[in-house]
Amino acid sequence: MNDPSFWDDPTAAQKIMQELTLQQTKIKLFDDLKAEVEDVLTLWQLGMEEQDESLEGETIRGLAKLDKRFNELELEILLSGAYDRNNALVTLHAGAGGTEAQDWVAMLLRMYMRWAERRGFKTEVLDMLPGEEAGTKSVTISVSGENAYGYLKAEKGVHRLVRISPFDASGRRHTSFASVDVMPEVGEDKEVDIASEDLRVDTYRAGGAGGQHVNKTDSAVRITHVPTGIVVQCQNERSQIQNRAAAMRILMAKLLVLKRQQQEEELSEIRGEQQEIAWGSQIRSYVFQPYSMVKDHRTNYETGNTNAVMDGELDEFIAAYLQMFKKI
Repeated sequence: MNDPSFWDDPTAAQKIMQELTLQQTKIKLFDDLKAEVEDVLTLWQLGMEEQDESLEGETIRGLAKLDKRFNELELEILLSGAYDRNNALVTLHAGAGGTEAQDWVAMLLRMYMRWAERRGFKTEVLDMLPGEEAGTKSVTISVSGENAYGYLKAEKGVHRLVRISPFDASGRRHTSFASVDVMPEVGEDKEVDIASEDLRVDTYRAGGAGGQHVNKTDSAVRITHVPTGIVVQCQNERSQIQNRAAAMRILMAKLLVLKRQQQEEELSEIRGEQQEIAWGSQIRSYVFQPYSMVKDHRTNYETGNTNAVMDGELDEFIAAYLQMFKKI
């Protein structure tokens, strides 16, 4: 900040205010937790002095609430990566399993949407390729909120589903796979320099369900980064300008990941290993038949409440993953 050129950046003041707001929020959180601890302690002391058993239940509820708050705070402390505080770009791809896998992608999309809603995060579908019969072949969404990438990076990998197929007239059990890729949204990151001459931009007519919803203009955008061969596209926004802006957000994130890989820095935090979307490479299994269980193979955390997980209750899985990197 002592460098005069720092103030030439038109966003400098905004960045400072954002950081100030973040630190003020942390201080307020500490003060609130301190006050809650003192309240519960006072309640316990009062019950002991007065031998009032009626205060026991209230004290236990207060302790349970504090325990939950402290666990959430511990997770936030673990999110110390360079991009953990950023918004996230999440891409789902159907793997082995055909229509089953495409339906599985649609189920996972709903799961992540519900998780984001529970956390108060904003979601936006940037690009979606529907399946021929049902479900979704691939979809990219943005998840906006404090530490969105830090949390969702735990979901990067192959997800396996075992269930009785609703598409099989014989009622047989099927196994399906889908990959989840998570990248930090970086915006105008100084680590990534994109020259306009390195981009090839193509426009095309966005697909739709038919009827009045079919886009009659070439509003969809596909951008190719010629030096790397990376291709991104977006067709879900209403205008070509909006689709181009969304596609550039995805391209920036992909180029940042590529650069980090090439430098072999923070590889496990930013991208992780690329795996085949098939048997033996899954990070988590969701079994609906012959029993109910969701198990993460990295942490061994599991639960029998599959309905809750599919309804977005992922925090315990995310917490178990982040705890793996806790420094002792």
